[in-house]
Amino acid sequence: QPLLYEAIASHPSVATIYKKYLIDSGVLTEEEAAALEKEFQDKLQAAFEEVKTAEREQKLNKFAESTAVFQPPFSHDPVKTAVSPKAIDDVMRAMTTVPENFKVLPKVQKMLLDRRAQIHKAGGPYDWALGESLAFGTLLAEGVPVRLSGQDSRRGTFSHRHSVIYDAATRERHIPLRHVSPNQASFCVYNSLLSEAAVLGFDYGYSLSFPQMLCLWEAQFGDFVNGAQVIIDQFIVSAESKWQRPSGIVLLLPHGYDGQGPEHSSGRMERFLQLSAEENIQVCNVTSAAQYFHLLRRQMKREFRKPLIVFTTKKHVRSEDYASPLKDFTDGQFYEIQPGPQPVDAQKVERVILCTGQLFYDLLAYRAANKRDEVALVRVEQLYPLHDEALRTEVEKFPPQAKLIWCQEEPQNMGAWTYMHSALERVFAGRAHHFAGRGASASTAVGSLGLHKREQKALIEEAFNA
Repeated sequence: QPLLYEAIASHPSVATIYKKYLIDSGVLTEEEAAALEKEFQDKLQAAFEEVKTAEREQKLNKFAESTAVFQPPFSHDPVKTAVSPKAIDDVMRAMTTVPENFKVLPKVQKMLLDRRAQIHKAGGPYDWALGESLAFGTLLAEGVPVRLSGQDSRRGTFSHRHSVIYDAATRERHIPLRHVSPNQASFCVYNSLLSEAAVLGFDYGYSLSFPQMLCLWEAQFGDFVNGAQVIIDQFIVSAESKWQRPSGIVLLLPHGYDGQGPEHSSGRMERFLQLSAEENIQVCNVTSAAQYFHLLRRQMKREFRKPLIVFTTKKHVRSEDYASPLKDFTDGQFYEIQPGPQPVDAQKVERVILCTGQLFYDLLAYRAANKRDEVALVRVEQLYPLHDEALRTEVEKFPPQAKLIWCQEEPQNMGAWTYMHSALERVFAGRAHHFAGRGASASTAVGSLGLHKREQKALIEEAFNA
């Protein structure tokens, strides 16, 4: 039957020849062949009538839409992501303990286990890598499986993670996060091959098949996501719209202009923001370990699933700037918009600089060094979906005549500027705003550290003085 249907649909003469062949060979009788042809034509007619009916109803109500609901809608409403001090203790115990007679390399012992123990004994602050481990560990203890893959993800590109520890004598592996609690969920971490499209495609499929798992893919540097662009375009950003297939996959893209050249600077934020629509993905660039902690936990605590793109820091993985005190993990939540710290007198502010990511700390240092108390700083931690109301509330704490600046490290034709330019027009109803950053460029970054530093100094001065 399928072959006959195909023949009928493709060409009448082919159908006639094939029908004659089937009748002559005794497979069908004349009556059976006629019945099959009629059945096929009836199906086509029924489909045609269904389309006509749908079109007629659409004309009567041109705003009619499907009432199918395959997951709850996106919401900016916060969810509880804070944990108890005991939950932190349990993870830190696992992160600082190895099996008896396990011979840890002395360098790893000193750099990793001893340092973690000292930090926890002092009550923090916990750096970026520990904030991530605390997020993973607390989710595991709550029954949420975690899977991380990427190029050198076990150690961490910047020697910051060390999720797998090796015995110096036997090469036996010890994975601390598999020992948080007796009945915890599974934790898997893999060093993947250098084929971004293949690996991200596999991990994306994993996120569809196992939505109860926090599934993360990490690029060694954010730029390497270039090799996986087809998976992003065809599936991650559009599958919910095309096929109603939501995914909670997380992409970790090390991003920041640190003078490391054009191939190690940009996770191509502008591409993700251009692909953002209909609340299809989340694009974040956070500035503290606690924010990262709450962001990862939030991903699994909400009723809906959206892919999460995180532009992660490179130079701040162990810095005090990004480190967070214990209370930020046990009391806080993820804040899509974060203030300063701000000047004491908000009414004396003459300039409000908006930014995202690690550039905030360069701006903060310049403000302190130059005693520019008339300048306020506001961090946009979640770029998309942008929390318009929260951004408006934060900026409107200052006088309406204060100059509004968007400052970024990326060239003007890259980064968040084009997206934020339109967003600021929408949020502030046409209020004038200005750009401070690198000029438009064909390359994501320069290849000279000296030139990078001069550019960085110039764009920060522009943000404060132009």
